[in-house]
Amino acid sequence: MERKNAWKTYNKKQLGEVDNFSKGYLKFLDKGKTERECAKVIVKMAKEAGYVDLADVIMNKNKLKAGDKVYSVCMDKTVALFNIGTQKLEDGMNILGAHIDSPRMDVKQNPLYENGDFAYLDTHYYGGIKKYQWVTLPLALHGVVVKKDGTVIDINIGEDDKDPVFCVTDLLIHLAGEQMEKKAVKVIEGENLDVLFGSQPVKDKDKEAVKENVLALLKDKYDIDEEDFISAEIEVVPAGKARYAGIDKSMIMAYGQDDRVCAYTSLMAMLDVDEVSRTTCCLLTDKEEIGSVGATGMQSKFFENCVAEVMNAMGEFSELFLRRCLASSSMLSSDVNAAYDPLFASAFEKNNASYFGRGMVFSKFTGARGKSGSNDANAEYIARIRNMMDEAKICYQTAELGKVDVGGGGTIAYILSLYGMEVIDCGVAVLNMHAPWEITSKADVYETYKGYKVFLEKA
Repeated sequence: MERKNAWKTYNKKQLGEVDNFSKGYLKFLDKGKTERECAKVIVKMAKEAGYVDLADVIMNKNKLKAGDKVYSVCMDKTVALFNIGTQKLEDGMNILGAHIDSPRMDVKQNPLYENGDFAYLDTHYYGGIKKYQWVTLPLALHGVVVKKDGTVIDINIGEDDKDPVFCVTDLLIHLAGEQMEKKAVKVIEGENLDVLFGSQPVKDKDKEAVKENVLALLKDKYDIDEEDFISAEIEVVPAGKARYAGIDKSMIMAYGQDDRVCAYTSLMAMLDVDEVSRTTCCLLTDKEEIGSVGATGMQSKFFENCVAEVMNAMGEFSELFLRRCLASSSMLSSDVNAAYDPLFASAFEKNNASYFGRGMVFSKFTGARGKSGSNDANAEYIARIRNMMDEAKICYQTAELGKVDVGGGGTIAYILSLYGMEVIDCGVAVLNMHAPWEITSKADVYETYKGYKVFLEKA
């Protein structure tokens, strides 16, 4: 039952393909450190591949037919792509669904303050993080500030070599005796994840002189006033580029690989599949890390509304046909799994863990402990998936997320399964999941792309 290591199956040509694919992935990670940035890159790539905006199709009352390719964007944070097949949509779609949000810190709406001759930005962490991992790192600010007149100011500070970087400070070891006695969850408190933002005061001012200097710089360079933070979305992320890891360059180390590794492989599979009999869909969503809530999360009606609009533009819409389409669809919930780490072996059950280099990972269920909050895929569906992957000689493995009573996690799978469609979780094994810097295997990334492509073509 032990799965093959993909690296051992590659010839020289295939090794070159793995390297070439990883280069594109590194560029994607560097350009998309937030869900807004990801959505922008995704739309650009889709347009270059011949996709057109569904909103334009609707506005111009155009008709869609087999071979047409469209995309739709929700609030610049979620993207859905459709490649129209020859079969009726009523018969269902082949769907890849990943998320493009990642754990981080968000700047609060009233963030700027001065204390001890330092200026700080107050933050609120987003998603599940170990707070102590986010101190003493070089950090960057990414996001938008929207002024009252609707002007949108893009923020990206800390990535260029000429940019300053930012930091959350920590207590020096010489004075940390009491701190070191605390449980890890309390070593750094959420309210202390404040970003060090400046220290130079303006002259001839005694009160909040550093803050005043910071505000003057923001006004001069970005035309931002303090009140503009109210209508801003600024994310604090690790500064620096995605890099190869290991002396053999066999791995990738980067921020946000949960779940942009599955988003990129899903997107590339979608763009590389041309003529299809069954309509294909790639759904790249926001807010998964906090429960898939809100207008841009999977629990919203965005996806359902998009499918309805596509069916209507094809002249096939009815409420009943929409329900049949969703219930008849097949989906891979494209999300990551925890890679087996020998240094923390006690958290894993080795026979049901995912391993670096052994290909894409299928998870029959996620959830926690007694499968709470999970989608549990049907055996019949898994058999179909096994057959198509084996026929295409895709390297894959199956896994759970750690030992039964140790923890657990969730994906968007259970939300799509509510329509009655077949869904299974499938993605890439990740080390350091939810840490500022996560690690994946280049071979696993490539095998996952190939597996997603086969699924879109054959499911």
